[in-house]
Amino acid sequence: MVKTAFVFPGQGSQKIGMGRSWVERSVAARETFAEADDVLSFALSRLCWEGPEETLQLTENTQPAILTVSIAIYRSVREELELPAVLAGHSLGEYSALVAAGALAFADALRLVKSRGRFMQEAVPPGQGAMAAILGLESTEVERLTAEASRPGEVCAVANFNSPEQTVVAGLALAVERAVSLASERGARRALMLPVSAPFHSPLMQPARERLEPLLAATSFRLPAVPVIANVDARPVTDGDAARERLAQQVDSPVQWVDSVRAMVADFGVERFFEIGPGAVLSGLVRRIEGGTSQTSFSEPSKFDEMVAAGKEAE
Repeated sequence: MVKTAFVFPGQGSQKIGMGRSWVERSVAARETFAEADDVLSFALSRLCWEGPEETLQLTENTQPAILTVSIAIYRSVREELELPAVLAGHSLGEYSALVAAGALAFADALRLVKSRGRFMQEAVPPGQGAMAAILGLESTEVERLTAEASRPGEVCAVANFNSPEQTVVAGLALAVERAVSLASERGARRALMLPVSAPFHSPLMQPARERLEPLLAATSFRLPAVPVIANVDARPVTDGDAARERLAQQVDSPVQWVDSVRAMVADFGVERFFEIGPGAVLSGLVRRIEGGTSQTSFSEPSKFDEMVAAGKEAE
């Protein structure tokens, strides 16, 4: 039997209209959006489907929106698919993975990520923080660049190890701009500032982590039904306390996505990745990390329906 991983996207995959096609197809998806609207006491569903875009792009709205779309899709596909061998999520997507694994209630996850988004946004004054993507340099070289670009009081650090040739850095804007210049000088294929509002997954997020920790401590976490690979160390979370601890650590630590994907292949024998959520960003990253695997995005139901139909024909 082909071993499968479900992976869940993070912030940056959002777009107006996301999840609507699943709601038109699935009762489970409709119920998920209705639950989110009720828990958050505002029409998150309308924001996802109609905008306005500037409101959806606010981090404290983006995070519960992507979580809701991901869980709506997950609950829909689980009507046809067995549980996978392992789960993982990129940044915010780790919450989706823990909900899917039964370790965290969806309602609790919604409240946590809404607060998480606000805390991360408020950790650094607007305009002072920045992030940039460096493409075409090895991650070890990017780590050296961030050390060179940093100054006393002006931190720059790796935020996301996304693929062997894509590393994201974050920190104070001046330091990140220096890192972009250094990367271009060192032969990076591309080095560009990202349109984000805060330096996520950098040491500058420590105030956000400190505010989130009491909320995590007050939230019930259970034993996951399926191992969940944590962002901070690419190791499986197998109990609730570990899940809580890793979620706190990931706020101001880099996302170890390359090592996470490699661990799913090496340690769990995964040959097939299903991306559960809006967009197909993770499918592209997985392809670059483990090219011998297959990747399918279920952001729209058509791909899923085609796969199910093909499976039934094979029977």
